[in-house]
Amino acid sequence: MHSLPLFHRISGRPVIVAGEGDMGEAKARLVERAGGLVVGPDNPEARLAFVAMAEPDELAARLKARGLLVNVADRPDLCDFTLPSVLERGDVLVAVSTGGASAGLAKVLRLRLEALLPASLGALATALAGARGAMRARWADAGERRRALDAALAEGGPLDPLAPHDEGAVASWLAGGAAGHGGTVEFTLASDDPDDLTLRQARWLGSADRVFYSPGVPAAVLTRARADAVQRELGSEPPAPADGLTVIIRRG
Repeated sequence: MHSLPLFHRISGRPVIVAGEGDMGEAKARLVERAGGLVVGPDNPEARLAFVAMAEPDELAARLKARGLLVNVADRPDLCDFTLPSVLERGDVLVAVSTGGASAGLAKVLRLRLEALLPASLGALATALAGARGAMRARWADAGERRRALDAALAEGGPLDPLAPHDEGAVASWLAGGAAGHGGTVEFTLASDDPDDLTLRQARWLGSADRVFYSPGVPAAVLTRARADAVQRELGSEPPAPADGLTVIIRRG
C-alpha cells in the first residue's frame, strides 16, 4: 500500500487554496463542500493547502517548510496527499484513489460503483448510528454484537447494504434479529492470488475473529481479513474452539 487512506475533518477550519483559473476554483469548491474555510497562503492557522498554479514549486516548498500538508494539482511528485474520486451517499463516503497515477481511472471506477450502491445507503448508515445504544442493550458482548451486525449486513441479510431499505429496517431487525453464527470454517487456497478466493471465502475472512493459516499462505490473502482479527500461523494442532468465527486457511 503506497498511501494511508484517511478522511480528514475540515469543517470550520481554514484551508489554503492558492489557485489559478478553473482548477483553483474547483479546489475551493471542494473545500467549501466539506465545510472548510478557504484562506490565502499567509494564513497562520491552516494545516492543509491546495496549490493549483502553473509554477507551483516555490510556494509548495514554502508551505511545506511551515509544516503544512500540500496537494499540488497535476504534480504528484510534489504532493503530500492526493485527492480520491469520491462517491457520496449521506454519511457513507467511498473514496477511489490511484495515488495520483490516473485520475481518469479513479473516476471511471467511482462511476461504476455509483451504479451499485443504492440511494438508501446513507439513510442506513444514519439509522445504524442512531441504534448504537439499542444494539449495546441487546448484545452487551462486543463480539456477539459485531457478529449480529455482520450477519444482518451480509449479502441477502435483512440489512444488506446493496439492497434498498425503508426507514424502519434497522428497528425491524433489532426487534427480531439474532446474533451471527460463530464456529470454525476451513478452506484450502486454490492459488496464491487473493482474487481467486470465492465470494464465500472472502466473506469468511472479512468477518472472522481469528485467522489461522498454514506456512506459506501469502500476505496478500491475509490482508483480506479484518484488520483487528487475530492472525496466527498454524502449529501441529488446530486452534481450540472459541467464541466467534475462526477461519483456518491451508495452502494447496
